[in-house]
Amino acid sequence: MDPRTGFPIVGMVGGGQLARMTHQAAIALGQSLSVLAVSPDDPAAQVSPSVMFGQHTDLDALRTFADSCDVLTFDHEHVPAEHLRVLVAEGVTVHPGPDALVHAQDKLVMRTRLAGLGVPVPPFAPVTEVADAVKFGDEHGWPCVLKASRGGYDGRGVWLLADPDAARAQVATLLDAGTPLLVEQRVVMRRELAALVARSPFGQGACWPLVETVQSDGICVEVLAPAPGLSEERAERAQELALRVAAALDVVGVLAVELFDTDAGLVVNELAMRPHNSGHWTIEGARTSQFEQHLRAVLDYPLGATDALAPAVVMANVLGAATPPGMGADERLHHLLARYRDAHVHLYGKPERPGRKIGHVTMLGAAPAPLRERARLAAHWLSHGEWLDGYDIH
Repeated sequence: MDPRTGFPIVGMVGGGQLARMTHQAAIALGQSLSVLAVSPDDPAAQVSPSVMFGQHTDLDALRTFADSCDVLTFDHEHVPAEHLRVLVAEGVTVHPGPDALVHAQDKLVMRTRLAGLGVPVPPFAPVTEVADAVKFGDEHGWPCVLKASRGGYDGRGVWLLADPDAARAQVATLLDAGTPLLVEQRVVMRRELAALVARSPFGQGACWPLVETVQSDGICVEVLAPAPGLSEERAERAQELALRVAAALDVVGVLAVELFDTDAGLVVNELAMRPHNSGHWTIEGARTSQFEQHLRAVLDYPLGATDALAPAVVMANVLGAATPPGMGADERLHHLLARYRDAHVHLYGKPERPGRKIGHVTMLGAAPAPLRERARLAAHWLSHGEWLDGYDIH
């Protein structure tokens, strides 16, 4: 408990942009958010007054950090489950707990558990030798998708196997490198969706409007809230599915269920048990942001309302340009705000690298199409310092 405020101290493992935005939400609630970061340059370490430096793989660092907190939660899912089980055995409150978090850490564990619950997932199989992938492709059709069962994100750790020869070459290389693998059927989909929900230890659940996520090279570039053109019945089915998964896995905090929208129905792709890129729009676009809700959930406070504050909300990620812009970030921001006075800009304090998420822009309005174009132009300007529509700021 923080003696200065009388409020509990939430400890967040990881100092990335999710911790940075959770810190902003904590301020409004009067909470003290402590961060376990790797470097003073980490996004959250730049702004949080309570930072400890250490590695999330170091049990002693985790134990020392947990000793100063009332509840432990996460900016990412990469903390070893065996470390978390030690902390829980020592009396540390961890949300989500290791038995839940493992389903976001290991895709094979997740696929197996969800299939056992009757949740729709693509046909899949573990891969421990080359023949496993070849047999699966022959039975389920080529191309098929090979995935690292642990560690992949933003398109990393995913390979499309076109035929048996491609499988033999790719799988052999990855197995030799010690990469744990699974293979699954390639899903023919209309688009990708995300159902974002929250759950408290008491069992209260809340869900935001279902969103469409737009990917490019495996990276989310846009989020459209609510998902345009989706029937109310299908949206409710997705929300109910996500709440059912949260309860079955005993998730505490925010859960993002990434979905494929197919002709045959909804299929679960991935799970994330933390604030998620598909929920950044909620900061300005919903009654309660995902970051505030995550804090409420892990503290077992009553959850907040989740309805959208506009008929349409669009979030566009700002990705580092392939070529460094000729204009500095401060000047780009100045011009952007002059042109789009209704743009809500979040920059993460991260060095710019090609394809790296360095911020996002959110816009609210009456219809998704014009908002989507304006948000895309704004995000591109912040990345590249050039207007896609030909307008030259100079």
